[in-house]
Amino acid sequence: MGNKTAVAMSGGVDSTVAAWLLQQEGQDVVGITMSLFHGEHGLPPSPDMTDAQTVAKQLGIPHHVLDLALCFRRDVVEPFVQEYEQGRTPNPCANCNRCLKFGTLLDKAQELGCDKMATGHYARITYDQGADRWLLHKAARPEKDQSYVLYTLTQNQLSHTLLPLADLSKDEIRAIAREQKLVTAHKSDSQDICFIPDGDYAAFIRAYRGKEYPAGPFLDENGTVLGTHTGLIGYTVGQRRGLGVSSNHGRLYVKEVRPADNCVILSENSRLFSRSLTAAQINFIPFDRLDAPMRLKAKVRYRMTEQPCTVEQTGPDSIRVTFDQPQRAVTPGQSVVLYDGDAVVGGGVILKGEP
Repeated sequence: MGNKTAVAMSGGVDSTVAAWLLQQEGQDVVGITMSLFHGEHGLPPSPDMTDAQTVAKQLGIPHHVLDLALCFRRDVVEPFVQEYEQGRTPNPCANCNRCLKFGTLLDKAQELGCDKMATGHYARITYDQGADRWLLHKAARPEKDQSYVLYTLTQNQLSHTLLPLADLSKDEIRAIAREQKLVTAHKSDSQDICFIPDGDYAAFIRAYRGKEYPAGPFLDENGTVLGTHTGLIGYTVGQRRGLGVSSNHGRLYVKEVRPADNCVILSENSRLFSRSLTAAQINFIPFDRLDAPMRLKAKVRYRMTEQPCTVEQTGPDSIRVTFDQPQRAVTPGQSVVLYDGDAVVGGGVILKGEP
């Protein structure tokens, strides 16, 4: 393959500036865009396709659209809905990166004769020659770092990926877009899951499934009925708003979503803390497996500071993470991502938190 690079152009300012930067380096750039929804099954039509096509014309580069709507529904949306139905809170962006953007889309890029695929993510990839491993690092500007959603990348995927925005700030990206008069220069950042732009997960799931979910009891940890919930899909661990339940013991929060008996368990905030967690669907980046307990830092949500911990591998596809200090609202279905300094060691999907 020659020096041809595909850029995954989502229609936002980040990926379009990534295409321009690579073009300035003299690379032979091809734009490639995933078409993810056709408007059926409650999924909105994609508003960004036209912007991606327009920028490709502005830059004078070929542009290809890959219809991945069926894959997206099967590999991202359906698991998202199933996880909520099972009382967990999934991370669809990490799943989309693993299956589609760095899976099917990367395969398509290689079919087009491209050895590399670039994205607009804020993170950095390096190569450790001594270890013969590709490594993933946090972006230079912590406020925009997106390494948390890239922890699933394999050695093969990392070896074929470019991240041109690693050292730039969002202000610098927008300044470039304005100077080059790119149509995406003033687009706002996406703040939520792409297929639920209004952030109402429960309404989306009801529309997607075409059904209502049964009400059931709010219980305290002793099994006392405190009220009635409006369907399990509307609740996540740590939630306080929208419960409609009062208590003599102060504010109440969701501690557990229990589909086995259609109950939502509520507790005081002090009962939401976990010293350890277990996780599965693990991926390590600097090595294939963890042979001994390792001191690292971890984060259990995208927007939090990573916390000191000890990590041990407990099975072929499982780890236990024990924090120095208990962490609030460790949520089944979310990702725990492990760091050693600015390097991403790996991560997994949280099964449960433990006191």
